[in-house]
Amino acid sequence: MFSTAIARRLSARNIHYGWAVVGATFLTMLVVAGAVGAPGVFIIPLQKEFGWSAADISGALAIRFLLFGGMGPFAAAFMNRFGVRRMMLISLSIVIGGLLLSLGMTQLWQLVLLWGVVIGLGTGMTAMVLGATVATRWFGQRRGLVMGLLSASTATGQLAFLPLLAGLTAAHGWRAALLLVCGAIVVAGVAVVLLMRDRPSDMGLAPYGESDVQAVPPQPASLGALLVMPIHVLRDAARVPTFWILFFSFFVCGASTNGLIQTHFIAMCGDYGLAAVGAASMLAMMGFFDFFGTLGSGWLSDRFDNRWLLFVYYGLRGLSLLYLPFSDFSLYSLSLFAVFYGLDWIATVPPTVKLTAQRFGPERTNIVFGWIFAGHQLGAASAALGGGLARTVWASYMPAFIGAGILCLIGAGLVLLINRDQRRGTLAAA
Repeated sequence: MFSTAIARRLSARNIHYGWAVVGATFLTMLVVAGAVGAPGVFIIPLQKEFGWSAADISGALAIRFLLFGGMGPFAAAFMNRFGVRRMMLISLSIVIGGLLLSLGMTQLWQLVLLWGVVIGLGTGMTAMVLGATVATRWFGQRRGLVMGLLSASTATGQLAFLPLLAGLTAAHGWRAALLLVCGAIVVAGVAVVLLMRDRPSDMGLAPYGESDVQAVPPQPASLGALLVMPIHVLRDAARVPTFWILFFSFFVCGASTNGLIQTHFIAMCGDYGLAAVGAASMLAMMGFFDFFGTLGSGWLSDRFDNRWLLFVYYGLRGLSLLYLPFSDFSLYSLSLFAVFYGLDWIATVPPTVKLTAQRFGPERTNIVFGWIFAGHQLGAASAALGGGLARTVWASYMPAFIGAGILCLIGAGLVLLINRDQRRGTLAAA
C-alpha cells in the first residue's frame, strides 16, 4: 500500500508516520473549514439575487453551526468504532454533495436544507474532534504542538479561502466560488485515501514518543449502544465542574469567532464602505497570523499553565472586539485589528484540549471534547443569528460586537476557577 511505502521511507529518516497522518488531517480540516466559512462571502450576493434578508440567511447558517457542533461527540464515537479514515471520507462526500446540489437552489428552504442541515451534518462528522482524536491517538508527546497545528488549519481554512472566493464571486458569481471549494475537497479526499490510517497499531507502530504498540480498545458492538455511549459520557462529565467551565468558555469562543467575525465581518465592513474583496483580505490576514498564533499556543500549552493561557487569550480577544466598533474602519485600524485578533483567533483550542485530557483521561478525551465543542458551535449559532437580527432590527452590528466582547471578558475570569490540582473527574476513574 502507498501508506506502507511512505512509512518505510519516513522510518529510514527517523520520522514517525504520525506526521504523515497529521498532514492528511491538516489538509482535510483546512478544506472542510473553507466550506464552513465560505457562506460568509455569499450573504450579500444571496441577498441581491434572491431578496433574502440577513436574518433569513443567518438563520440557515445558525442551523449549520448547531449541527456542526452537535455532531461532535457522536462523530468521536463513530471514529472510535468505524475508524477515522472512513468517517473522513463519508464527511467529505456529504459536504461536496450538499455544495453541488446548492448550485441549483432558488428557495430559502433549500438554503436551510443544504447549507444548514446537509453541510452542517457533513462537516460535523469531523470538525475539531478529528484533530483531538489524531493528536491523542498518534502522539504520546508533542500533543499540544500537534493540536495547535491542526487547530490552525481550521481557522486558516475558514479565512484564507475568503479573498479568492470573494474575487471569484465578484467576477463570476457565488456558484463559481463554490466549485472551487468542491475541487479542494476532492484533493483532500485523495490525500485521505492515500495517507490516512486509523491508529498507529495499523502500521505496527507505537504512538510518537512511546515505546509500546497500543491495542485497540473494545468498542460497543451494536449501533444503539454506540449512539448511547456519548450520552453516558456527557452524564459523567456533567458531574465535573471543569466540564461546564470549559463548555461555557468554548461557547464564548464560538460566539466571538465563527458566529460573529467569520459570518458578519464582511457585511459589517460593507456598512462602512469597504468592498467585500478588501474585507475578505482582512480575514485572510487574520488567518495568516492565526496560523502562527495557534501553533505558538500549542507549543506554550505543553509548557505553561493552560488556565492562564486561556485567561490571556479570552481577555485580549474581548478587548479587540470592544475596540473594533469604535474604530474608523480605515486600512490602518482594520489591519491592526486583523493582526491582534488573528493571533488569538483559535489559540484557545490547544489549552482546552489539554485541560480536557488532564481531567477526563486520554481514552475519552475526543468524546468529552466533542461535547465541549458543541458549546463552541452553540455560541457560534447564537452569534450568527444574533448578528443578523441586530443588523435587521437596529441597522447596525455594534450591539453584537459589544456583547461578544463582554462575553470574552467574562470567560477570561471563569477559566481561572479551574483547579489545577483537582483530581481527574469520574471519567478518568471509569
